[in-house]
Amino acid sequence: MLHKNLEVWKRSIDLVITIYSQTKKFPPEEKFGLAQQMQRAAISVPSNIAEGAARKSVNELRQFLFISLGSLSELETQLLIASKLGYTIDHIEGTERELNEIRKMLQAIIRKISNK
Repeated sequence: MLHKNLEVWKRSIDLVITIYSQTKKFPPEEKFGLAQQMQRAAISVPSNIAEGAARKSVNELRQFLFISLGSLSELETQLLIASKLGYTIDHIEGTERELNEIRKMLQAIIRKISNK
C-alpha cells in the first residue's frame, strides 16, 4: 500500500497545513506550548499513516493507523482548549469537521483490513 495514493493521507497533510496556519496566530508565549503540541499531533497523523503503509504486515499497519487515531483525538482536545482560551482559530467548525472525516476514513480502513 503506497501512502501517497491514500486519500486519508492527503487530507491529513492538508490538516497539518491548516493547523500550522492557525497556530501562527496564537500568542507568542504559546510558541513552545500549545501551538507546538498541536503541530506535533497534526504531523503525527500523516506520518503514522505513511509509516504503517510501509510496513510488511497488516497488524503493523493497523497499529500505526490506531496511533494516527490517537493523535487526532489529541489534536481535537487541543483545538478545544485553544478555543476555550480564546486563541484565534479561523473556521474551527470546518477544522473539526475535517478532523472527524479523517477519523472516519481511518476507522474504515482499520475495519477493512481487520476483516481480511
